[in-house]
Amino acid sequence: MSLFLATFLTGLVLLALGSWFLWKGPSGQSASFAWMRSTPAAVVLFGAAAIWFLWHVAHLGQADFGDYKQLLLLLFGVTALGSFFFVKDFLAVRGLAVLILLSARPLLNAAYMQFDHPQRLLMVAVVYLAIIAALIIGASPFRLRNFFTWLYAKATRLKTLGGILTAYGAVLFILSFTY
Repeated sequence: MSLFLATFLTGLVLLALGSWFLWKGPSGQSASFAWMRSTPAAVVLFGAAAIWFLWHVAHLGQADFGDYKQLLLLLFGVTALGSFFFVKDFLAVRGLAVLILLSARPLLNAAYMQFDHPQRLLMVAVVYLAIIAALIIGASPFRLRNFFTWLYAKATRLKTLGGILTAYGAVLFILSFTY
């Protein structure tokens, strides 16, 4: 992935998320809470995360447990499938966390050793913050629900976060064209 595409996509995601909070405001509260325990959202998010992770396992090299690739595929595949039956609560949030962690690698790789573009650090900073958030919500997915409860308690918090995300996304979107 090129640095342009990594910054462009990160900017678009932030623009979309910030616009959701600004545009929907308090009326979007039910949708913001509903997806976390939604079965269709879990199938899409956790299913995509499981497929992407299993693809990585299938392409392990010799130095990365490549001899046990089939066993690992079976073990992780059964675990992912079993999650849909035994760990249904907040499965969509866990899937989102895994997708964030898996998508961080190509984004950070795009910015690696690009010293002639110091503006890349604006994108990299957001990716590292997303990694921290993904680790927190992946380990304790109810914390995302608690965050949304806090966020929607006051409209000013919602508008402030939406404004910050939209502005930062716009900056990244524009910066992507400077490479």
